[in-house]
Amino acid sequence: MPLAADDPTTRCTSGALAARDADLICAPVFTDEGPENLRELDAALGGSIGRARASGEITGKTYELFFTDVTDPTWRTRRVLLVGAGASERYDTTRARTVAGAAGMAARDRRARRVVFVCRAPGESPEMAQAAVEGILLGAFRDTRFKSEDSGSAPLKAVDLFFRQDAQSQTRAAVERGVLLAGCSNIARELSNEPGNLLTPRVFADRARELVSGPHTTVEVLDEQAIASQGMGLLQGVAQGSVEPPRVIVMRYEPENAVPGPVLGLVGKGVTFDSGGISIKPADGMERMKRDMAGGGAVVCAMRAIGRLTPSIRVIGVVPTAENMPGGRAIRPGDVLTAANGKRVEVLNTDAEGRLILGDALTLAQRLGATHLVDIATLTGACVVALGHHASGLLGTPAAWVESVRQVADRAGERMWPLPMFEEYAEQLQSETADLTNTGGRPGGAITAGMFLKTFSGGLPWAHLDIAGTAWYETTQPFHTKGATGVGVRTLAALAFEAAW
Repeated sequence: MPLAADDPTTRCTSGALAARDADLICAPVFTDEGPENLRELDAALGGSIGRARASGEITGKTYELFFTDVTDPTWRTRRVLLVGAGASERYDTTRARTVAGAAGMAARDRRARRVVFVCRAPGESPEMAQAAVEGILLGAFRDTRFKSEDSGSAPLKAVDLFFRQDAQSQTRAAVERGVLLAGCSNIARELSNEPGNLLTPRVFADRARELVSGPHTTVEVLDEQAIASQGMGLLQGVAQGSVEPPRVIVMRYEPENAVPGPVLGLVGKGVTFDSGGISIKPADGMERMKRDMAGGGAVVCAMRAIGRLTPSIRVIGVVPTAENMPGGRAIRPGDVLTAANGKRVEVLNTDAEGRLILGDALTLAQRLGATHLVDIATLTGACVVALGHHASGLLGTPAAWVESVRQVADRAGERMWPLPMFEEYAEQLQSETADLTNTGGRPGGAITAGMFLKTFSGGLPWAHLDIAGTAWYETTQPFHTKGATGVGVRTLAALAFEAAW
């Protein structure tokens, strides 16, 4: 069960670094700074920084780690970690987040429960402080719920962000926001990591109720009968091969005295296990398909964050959740399904199921009052081929709305790259039998999936985030553990405040 209570106590501190009582002090070190910039710290360490610099043991190269002991007996903390941060002129919020992430990983691996992170210039602004605390908490994350033995690491209990001067109210507020967003991202990671036998559509819906419900946020779950009453034939078709019934999670954030005008609609793919259906996937790597609900998890956790950050606009979250299984009642290639908006879809490949359930969910979001739409999904392997694991795909219309989403994502540290949506791509979805097919073949597969979803956008401003390449890391990164990333949570939450309407 994901638990927000696992977040460590976090505060902003200043004064004398020597007085900080912790297990580990972490500080970034830059390639282009001289020893005089670290004179106080070097003196407390018996000159070990200067010696390491002179020998080349530490250069400031990004994510380089250097541990050393404090020799000054007046210092309360006895261990220091220096983390390479590259050139100081390139130390932006993205770099601050990943450098702090490397520190968080190292601290947890060495069982440091209380950590001080030194926010050195140029990392003392509210935005940089928020990025740093997000990085520490994301880097320190470990999902050990299903291990019966000690993993050899220890969770953080306390994090101090240390500043030369007392942190201002804006900085403290930014740090609090960073703690919340990192915590929600880590909950999304726990949801994505959870096995499909435990996180079924019904359980996913129950989790959403627990995580999202609050003073301004309500959760409604549509069962089979309610789904049928909405005419959501695409979702019904995907779900019918499984003994597990589908659900639609509807979350509403309605603040008091909400400003009139835009209503943000967030839609996330919630396939709790994707076998591919009759068009079954290869066995190798199929275990990762428990994470095919990462988009839905991002929407649930973003709605949790939004309810606590209290923006002034209304937000609607819709997560269609189902299993895609090859049962005796499963849909077949060649079947025709009727969508909630009346469109008839010829199914050419049952493994192109995510776009089917998202199509119905986009229609439902419009019925509930959304004026601007963003959907997020681990949708296509084609996007991984196009962009690898370093950026999510971004498609949509009109261009101004897509660019607004991209800019918000960039500020949130979740890189997204626009792909074209030329009308010629829609020709690949033409069907001789129905209104359109659910796949346009291999060429431009990520784009044709987006063109399919555009059919269900109702002409509203709409953006599609394909996170197939960014929802999890196949290997451990210097700043992030292997496994689910929680991508999208920070961007979706920030849209409620920062989108250009």
